[in-house]
Amino acid sequence: MAEIRSPKPIELYYWPTPNGWKITIMLEECELPYELKYVNINKGEQFAPDFLKIAPNNRMPAIVDPEGPDSKPIAIFESGAILQYLGNKTGKFYPPAQRERSEVEQWLFWQMANLGPNSGQAGHFRNYAREDLPYAINRYTNEVARLYRVMDKRLADRPFLAGAYSIADIASYPWIISHERLGQKLSDFPNLKRWFDAIAARPAVIRAVKVGEEKRASAPSIRDDDEAHEVLFGVRKQA
Repeated sequence: MAEIRSPKPIELYYWPTPNGWKITIMLEECELPYELKYVNINKGEQFAPDFLKIAPNNRMPAIVDPEGPDSKPIAIFESGAILQYLGNKTGKFYPPAQRERSEVEQWLFWQMANLGPNSGQAGHFRNYAREDLPYAINRYTNEVARLYRVMDKRLADRPFLAGAYSIADIASYPWIISHERLGQKLSDFPNLKRWFDAIAARPAVIRAVKVGEEKRASAPSIRDDDEAHEVLFGVRKQA
């Protein structure tokens, strides 16, 4: 009888943030083995030379799959690209038919270009900036509300963004978790709330957002931590 070989774990370069959660959710949903490689972004570990070989934009998450195409290792950065890669690798949450795949990709790219960046800016000016800048706070809080309305309308007649649960939902969900810190009430968006609650109840999602939660809980306030604030938001020499 031929020996059944277990797949080698995927190396996940990770910190517990919305973009990090995207990948733990996908790995847990696909039941893929993975090995955590924490990248403490508050301490500047994203600028380490070895990490930059994998993620030249000095941002996590990133993965190294030792069993990539043609059974050769492959390194991938950018959370959207990682989700697409894992979807192709497993055949899960990323439909093969072009029409359905295009629906998923539209909403995946919408998250990458709109929901994520604008939520990040709203979170920054509301929670981390050391200056009170009402224009910036209002600008990005209002834009996040607009994006929530886009999702709410989209979800009025379908359970998930592209119909069936997909990498588009996996990409978007983590950016809704901190909605209160972004000045939003999900009760104002009933279809979005229904979608959010459904995803939050999935066992894989529950497991995924707990990954590294002790590190997140023990980290000092970025607003008050001079080192972390400088690393994340200050001017640094380009890697």
